[in-house]
Amino acid sequence: MNASALHTHRWSRRLRRALEAPAHWEVLDAPAGPLADAVEALPLGLSRDALRGVWLGHPLHPALVQLPIGCWTSAGLLDLAPGRSRSADALVAAGLLSAGPAALAGWVDWARLDPPRRRTGLVHALANTGGVLLYAGSLLARCRGRRGRGRLLGLAGMAAVTTGGVLGGHLAYRQAAGPDRAAAVPRLAPADWAALGAVEDFPVGQPVRRRAGELAVVVVREGDRCHVLAERCAHLSGPLSEGTVVDGCLRCPWHGSEFRLRDGEVVSGPATAPQPVLETRVLSGHLEVRLPGAG
Repeated sequence: MNASALHTHRWSRRLRRALEAPAHWEVLDAPAGPLADAVEALPLGLSRDALRGVWLGHPLHPALVQLPIGCWTSAGLLDLAPGRSRSADALVAAGLLSAGPAALAGWVDWARLDPPRRRTGLVHALANTGGVLLYAGSLLARCRGRRGRGRLLGLAGMAAVTTGGVLGGHLAYRQAAGPDRAAAVPRLAPADWAALGAVEDFPVGQPVRRRAGELAVVVVREGDRCHVLAERCAHLSGPLSEGTVVDGCLRCPWHGSEFRLRDGEVVSGPATAPQPVLETRVLSGHLEVRLPGAG
């Protein structure tokens, strides 16, 4: 490895370590706990799941953040062009207005994360909050005719928001805070029928864990019908076999996501992706399952 490549490797390793560090800062748990409780106590009603992106099938926050970032990036470019000051000012203001819904969606997602991801998410939020405050100061300076100061504050705001964005990407992809944890189920579920046991072995209304080939599944019996879903919750891999059955839905024991038994659709978040459901049949009193549509 030549000197240039070695330098790049060392720089990259230091950057990755810096991004991983917040997950280990246990001191953040003290403010994170009450803050998460406060977010959970907000009277959001049905809009809570809308902010989570249940209707969209994936988290809404990453889509919403494109609005303020796009406005502020455009404002920075217009600041470099002569005669575009008012347009830049309007974009800074538009970015501030759109930052509110984006932040709220992020906080709603953050409140249901586990401690390591919650710590990283808190630092991510603090960086973005700093960026918002800097852009607010930039707009105030612009309105007072202090354009040089406004531009400098805007550049500082962009630096803060970029830092927050890098942490957000690390949280989403490296720490997997938002992806569908059940996405691999179609590759693990048996293509041919696999036996799970006698129907009478499954108590009515009680989740039971079984294995279908490489895939862990949860069986819920309703009368003569059995529903079989992937056992690990699509949100953060909670064990659904330890959950509860409520009004035709299976509730995750970790974060309270509810999935409809008959088709796996999300009835209540924080999960946004449906829980995979396997095809079932009963032969000679024994329950068998396979990948839906196989064969």
